Amino acid sequence: MNPENKIKKERKVVAGLIFEVLTEKTCVKEALKNFPQDIKDSSIKCAWHALVHFEADEEFRKNDIAYRDEQNDYLEMIAFSLKEGNSLPLNIINSYNEYYEDAFMPKSQGFLNQIKNLFRFTI
Repeated sequence: MNPENKIKKERKVVAGLIFEVLTEKTCVKEALKNFPQDIKDSSIKCAWHALVHFEADEEFRKNDIAYRDEQNDYLEMIAFSLKEGNSLPLNIINSYNEYYEDAFMPKSQGFLNQIKNLFRFTI
């Protein structure tokens, strides 16, 4: 599979995970765990950060219905864009790049990554 088609396929997977979170078929933690591994795509990284914020804002979402609805709409917009295999708009990508260098997304479990994971929490 060529790299462009692979990215489109992975974007569609991420869109499905977001829709599962929004419809409460899965929790955010499980969705994040099931993100494609070793991704360099900026749109998928943005989706990762958006879901992390969704989870972090759980208490705030319970108390502020307008905020919850706005955040749900935002995630839905991201999911619909990714569902089509499209990149997210540049303004969204840039808004996340402004604050985050990279996403702590799942890595493939090759031998070297297993070793890195063993030492990750010992530093």
